[in-house]
Formats: sequence, structure tokens, C-alpha cells
Amino acid sequence: MTTVTLAILAAAFIGVAALVGGVALLFQGDDSSTAEERLDVLTGSRRAGKGGDESELLLLSSPLDETRGLLDRLIEPWGGFQRFLKQADSPLSVGQLGAVSLLLAGGGFGASVMAGLHWGIGVAIGVTLMFLPITWLFFRRRFRLAKFGRQLPEALELISRALRAGHSLAAGISLVAEEMPSPIADEFARCYEEQNLGIPLEETLESMTERVPNLDLRFFVTAVILQRQTGGDLAEILDKIGRLIRERFRIWGQIQALTGEGRLSGIVLLALPPALFLVMLRLNHDYVMTLFTDPMGQQMLVGAIVMQLLGAVVIKKIITIKV
Repeated sequence: MTTVTLAILAAAFIGVAALVGGVALLFQGDDSSTAEERLDVLTGSRRAGKGGDESELLLLSSPLDETRGLLDRLIEPWGGFQRFLKQADSPLSVGQLGAVSLLLAGGGFGASVMAGLHWGIGVAIGVTLMFLPITWLFFRRRFRLAKFGRQLPEALELISRALRAGHSLAAGISLVAEEMPSPIADEFARCYEEQNLGIPLEETLESMTERVPNLDLRFFVTAVILQRQTGGDLAEILDKIGRLIRERFRIWGQIQALTGEGRLSGIVLLALPPALFLVMLRLNHDYVMTLFTDPMGQQMLVGAIVMQLLGAVVIKKIITIKV
């Protein structure tokens, strides 16, 4: 083996080792150190706020599992993304998600280059794999919020029956947390635990509407706040909100049935050009490559992509009807 080959192998080994070490540091938190510092403050061996370190003032108010890696600190100003992860009930933190995305991108690019593909195709594969975890979280969030919306009418009726039986609103919320499945049980359980710890019920409900962007849930929270301020029959109000939600779902189902043909047509029209491109690429490679080598072919390709995107937007506008 030549010296150049040895140098390349050594550089590759060092790079892989550094990458693995960096990912390990991202996944590893400082749970033990945070817990030890908090115990020191509680036992009095360390006085919070002394020594000019303002971070100790917030030591007791921050959760033990709130550990941040390098990527977490870099993306800290993007608070909306952290909320997105909570709404998706993500098992990954911001830093861990970034590390997984980078690993997928690097692995896809490296595998494509090792397979002998063009570096441009490798970049495309790497970028696609990099956004794969974000896409997974997007669909996970969408599914979770949709399931929450379907469970909400039953939860409101459960709270209404608890109120008519003489229980308090907090007891009704606890009943939802105990009797119903996730995800609505998780959110109502958190709301119940927060008010048990001394947070006003109105604030816990407002926090739940921030975690779950659901319009029907906002109706429920507004009704509860108004009832606690002005009085009224909350059980009857919850029954009406539940019937309203069920009626909205019924109308939405009718709209989905009426627009099914348009959605299927949109899928076929959007999938047909890429499918024909792959078929022609297989049957006559040189004929298709004219789109990439000839200037006129490149302009036609760009125009086709732009028109495809415009068609997708128009079809989406036609079949999307808000209820």
C-alpha cells in the first residue's frame, strides 16, 4: 500500500471516529450533573443565586430531563420547532433530530458515491434522506392532532356527565385522563397535574390549547373560562360543543366523498409525468437525456416542472374546502 492510500485510510478512520463521538455527545445529556446541582441547592450545600451565576436561579424551575446538546443550543431561538416536536410527541430532541438527519444525509451521499453514481444524484439522495425524519414527524403530528380531534367530543361528553353527577371540573378532567386513550388522555392528565401543583385551571387550559392547535379545543377552553367568570350551566354548554363537533365531522365526511374524484384525478395527473419519464428513461435512454443536454430540452424541462407545481397548487385549492 502506498503512503497516499494509508493517509486516506487514516483520514477516513479519524473522520468516522469523530463523527461517532460527536453524535454520542449529542445524544448524551448532563442528567446526572443537573440532578446533583439541584440536590445541592435543596440540601443547602450550595446557595442558589450566589456567586453571580444567574443560571442557578433557574435550576429548580427547569426539568431534569431538559438537557441540551450543541445543536439544541444553536437552534434554541427557533421555539416554534420545539413546539412542533411536542405536538408530534417526538421521542427525539432538536439536537438528536439534527444528528439523525445529518447521519442520513451523509450515509446516503456516501453510499451513492460508493455505488458509482454521479455526485449530483448523490447530493439529491442525501438531501432527500436528510428531510426524511422531518417528513416522518410531520405525518406523526398530523395523525396525532387528527386523533385528538376525533376523541374530543367523547371527552367533552364525559366531562359533562361528570358535572351532572356532582363532580368538579377538575375531577371531570381527571376522569378523561384515566378513562380515555392517548393522545387526549396525555394532554388532560398534564392539565390535571398542573392544576394540582397550584397553577390556576385557566392557565393550564390555555397551555393545553398552545400545545394542541385545535379550534374545537379552543371553544371548550373559552367556554370554561367564561363560565368560571360569569356563571352558567357548563354541562349544557359542553353537550352543545360536542354536538357541534360531531356535526362538523359529518359534513367533512360528505365533502371528502364528493371531492374524492377530484383528489384521485389530481394524484393521477401529478404522478403520470414522472412515471412516463422513468419508463422512457428505461426504454430509450438517449432520447430522454436530450432534456438535460440540449438547451431547448432544459428549458422545456424547467417549464414542465413549473407547470406541474402550478397544477398541483390549483388542484389543491379546488379540492380543499374548510368546514
